[in-house]
Amino acid sequence: MPNRTVFFISDGTGITAETFGNAILAQFEMKPRHVRLPFIDSVDKAHQAVRQINHTAEVEGKKPIVFTTLVNMEVLAVIKAGCQGMLLDMFGTFVQPLEAELGLKSNHRIGRFSDVSKSQAYHDRIEAINYSLSHDDGQSNRDLGTADVILVGVSRSGKTPTSLYLAMQYGLKSANYPLIPEDFDRRELPPALVPHRAKLFGLTIQPERLSEIRNERRPQSRYAALDNCRMEVSEAEAMMRRSGIRWLSTTTKSIEEIATTILQEIRPERLVY
Repeated sequence: MPNRTVFFISDGTGITAETFGNAILAQFEMKPRHVRLPFIDSVDKAHQAVRQINHTAEVEGKKPIVFTTLVNMEVLAVIKAGCQGMLLDMFGTFVQPLEAELGLKSNHRIGRFSDVSKSQAYHDRIEAINYSLSHDDGQSNRDLGTADVILVGVSRSGKTPTSLYLAMQYGLKSANYPLIPEDFDRRELPPALVPHRAKLFGLTIQPERLSEIRNERRPQSRYAALDNCRMEVSEAEAMMRRSGIRWLSTTTKSIEEIATTILQEIRPERLVY
């Protein structure tokens, strides 16, 4: 059984409430049951949410924890008045003190993704995602000059998920290119990458972990063999050192940590938040 049920309530997608709430909950040794209630944008939906929260409280015999990012005051009032959970109103906690300090009223905008059709930042993000998909795993050498960053490393070292995260989270055009045995035989970077050396960032990984990951994809293959993984990682790291490419090991790092390190090193001029 989970220690506690946690509700994330929003009049938008609920992503902000869940991201913020999870960051706080990560400080505690517990395994909560997550319930996201997005698009609670009417009084009627608020009453339904209250009934669900209170039913959970009755069944579990514990107060649910309720994170909200509601900007509709009428809807929030229903939750506050009837909810039998521990309510953590994030907008009330942070937005109202900022309004007082700045002497400005917030625009009470519902969600990061509202009115996306008029948002240039949103279109830039979509363009970055499409770019990263079309330049995944060296599929295309076209327009590499427009990339914000080009990730290089051996197969299965984390290039694809990192590229997509950079595109989705920051709107960066991120290409990725595999280093393969043919490159190691020539002891040179792939020719398509040489003109863009300043944009290159390398990812490496412990051979033992790489072998585990590859065995999930191609069990008992030469591709996944530990000695082959050791050779590829060693050659890739040597090539990155020779070429002056900044790099890091992804073995024990999350995608968020990898992306943050890349942003600090590359410092792209264009970021979308």
